[in-house]
Amino acid sequence: MFLRRLKREWKEFRLLLRSIPALVTVLFILSVFSMNLLANKSISLPWDWLALDCGIIVSWFAFFTMDIVTKRFGPKAATELSILAALVNLFFCLLLFLGSLIPGVWGESFVEGSENVINHALNRTFGGTWYVVLGSTAAFVLSAVVNNFSNFAIGKLFKKNPDGWAAYILRTYVSTAIGQFVDNFTFALLVSHFFFGWSMVQCVTCALTGMVAELLCEFIFLYPGFAITRRWKREGVGEEYLKFREEEHESLDHGNE
Repeated sequence: MFLRRLKREWKEFRLLLRSIPALVTVLFILSVFSMNLLANKSISLPWDWLALDCGIIVSWFAFFTMDIVTKRFGPKAATELSILAALVNLFFCLLLFLGSLIPGVWGESFVEGSENVINHALNRTFGGTWYVVLGSTAAFVLSAVVNNFSNFAIGKLFKKNPDGWAAYILRTYVSTAIGQFVDNFTFALLVSHFFFGWSMVQCVTCALTGMVAELLCEFIFLYPGFAITRRWKREGVGEEYLKFREEEHESLDHGNE
């Protein structure tokens, strides 16, 4: 029974990857990978209470993608895609770490008198730190689950017009706000609090300010996301996956009778 269920889940997952447009999957995985790399660079701001890093320029895209995938394919599909992106990110982080161990010199380190210092710094930047990589991965996976299932739950509140503009705005913005806060706070708690001595006030402040900044970025692409989900439905994108899921639910219901 367990093996049969596992095979069905694997078949469903492969079908999902075939159903989501390849470009969307590629850009999503790239956004997850690049936002963790860019998070190594902090943004210089005139306010001491506001802490942001350069990961903000791409992290919004990850939530944008999860929202449109949830709308069309459901929260389980968006979460599975998020876990895949997290695993790919860990794999390439491992490759970067191995690359940082290989003896050699980075092209940007050729500054007279500072070659060793700069080369070491570049190795540390691309090689990463284990607690930062694991902390960011845990924060992303948790926030993905929260974002995807809250998005789906909010969408269920719109009985009359679940595919309308108002429904899309509310489910996207509320779920992204919650998910972004969870992502920022979890990372701040796991990494900044324990390894850099941040206070709980700093963790909460960072999570809130980062959430607001992310929402401002995503606001620009609210309508494109809405248009994409409507076009996917109109063109029947993912119909094979959705039909498979529906048949699976029916078979489970019959089995429980």
